Amino acid sequence: MIRPFLVIVALSLMLIVKPVLAQDAPEPTVTPTEVPSVMLPPELDRVLRDYERAWRAGDAVALAALFAEDGFILQSNRPPIRGRKAIQAAYEGGSGGPLRLRALAFHTEATTGYIVGAYGYGDGPGDTGKFTLTLRRTPGQPWLIFSDMDNQNAPPKPRRASATP
Repeated sequence: MIRPFLVIVALSLMLIVKPVLAQDAPEPTVTPTEVPSVMLPPELDRVLRDYERAWRAGDAVALAALFAEDGFILQSNRPPIRGRKAIQAAYEGGSGGPLRLRALAFHTEATTGYIVGAYGYGDGPGDTGKFTLTLRRTPGQPWLIFSDMDNQNAPPKPRRASATP
């Protein structure tokens, strides 16, 4: 009679203790693999190359000119910025350096499109971050950036141990 009772107690303890112990188990390490670049059609590639040139030169006017009049920049830890004049002001004094952009995917239709890409600086290996550009154009006109959203490839913040009451 005591034996079945002990078996039930032991199984119950295993069911309770195992999930608690699993919470402290280290998360598996994931090694990211680089997504290969894709070739863009010339009219889309021009957007990236013009962006690189204007950024490298620290030319806020040229950067803002790549955007639609009502375009957005959406950067991490900052509120959205809308409008070409506000975009120019945001880039003044904040751009410059050996930016390099590469495309990972793209799609266009008659007047809208997007580029998903990655960026880095200088000749160093790997990407520093990633971006999406949504594009808009008037038929027969060049593509303009409607929104530019980017974020860095920063490592995840360490998890803090939670206190249990």
